[in-house]
Amino acid sequence: MENNMEVTVRGIPVYYEEFGTGIPVLMLHGRPVDHRWLAANLEQVFENRPGWRRIYPDFPGQGKTPGADWIKTQDDILDLLTEFIQAVAPDQRFVVAGMSYGGYLARGVVYKLGSQIDGVCLWIPQVENDPEKLQAPAHQTINQDAAFQAALTPGLSFMNDMAVVQQVKTIEWFRTYGQPAFALADWAFLDKVGDLSSFSFPVDRPPAPFPGPALIVAGRQDAMVGYKPAWGILENYPRATFAVLDRAGHFLELEQTPLLHALTGEWLDRVEEYIAQNATK
Repeated sequence: MENNMEVTVRGIPVYYEEFGTGIPVLMLHGRPVDHRWLAANLEQVFENRPGWRRIYPDFPGQGKTPGADWIKTQDDILDLLTEFIQAVAPDQRFVVAGMSYGGYLARGVVYKLGSQIDGVCLWIPQVENDPEKLQAPAHQTINQDAAFQAALTPGLSFMNDMAVVQQVKTIEWFRTYGQPAFALADWAFLDKVGDLSSFSFPVDRPPAPFPGPALIVAGRQDAMVGYKPAWGILENYPRATFAVLDRAGHFLELEQTPLLHALTGEWLDRVEEYIAQNATK
C-alpha cells in the first residue's frame, strides 16, 4: 500500500511516498525529475518481495518539496536528506539506493551515516562532475525506430541525444513521469544550487571502505555520466557487484529493464543475508 507523507525538516515540508513495511530503504531519484520516475520502475522489483519499507522523498525544488533560501550547496541538500532519514526512520539501520544524481547524494549519505547502513545501490550514478574528466562516450544510437521518430514532438527532440534504444515506451514514460516533474521543478532554485557543484568534502575518499553489499550499474553507451568514473569508485565497496550494460545509456532503466531488475533483486538477496548474519553476531 502506498502512503503519501510529509515531514518537516529544518523548516521545509519534505514530501515523500512510501510502500511496504520492514527494512527501510531510502530511494533517491535523479534531477530534475521527482520520486515518481524511480518508484514507477523500481517498485516492480518489490512486487513479490515483502519485508522492505521503500521511502521515496522529493528533493528540494523538485516534485512537491519546496526549496529554501538557506539551501545553497550540495552539502545543504545532503544535510536535509540525512536529517530526513533520521526523522522518518529514527534510530534504525537502513539501506540507500540512488539513480543518476541520486547516486551522488547516496554516496554522500554513506559518507555521513555509513555505520548505520547495510547496503548501497547505485544505478547509472553521477560520479564525476568535471566535464573535462568525465570521459563519457559520444552518444550512440544502437536501435533506430521509425515509430519513435514519428512520436517525437518538438519539445522532446532532446531524446534523440539520449536514447540508445529508440522505443515509443521511452517517450510515453517521459510524458507520464518526466514532464509532470519538469512542470513542478523550481528551476531558479535548481540553477542556484547548480548542476555541477560538488560536496565540500571528498565523497569518494571515505574514511573507510563500505563493508556491506553494494551494486553499481552503468550504461556502456551513457553519454551523460559515462561508465568509467563509476569504475573508479569500486574499491570503496569491496562487496560490490559492478555491471556495465551494453545497449544502455542514461535511460538504462528503460532500455535494460529486466536485467536491471534482476541485478537489483540479487543485491537485495545479499543485503538480507548480510543483515541476518550480523543479527546473529
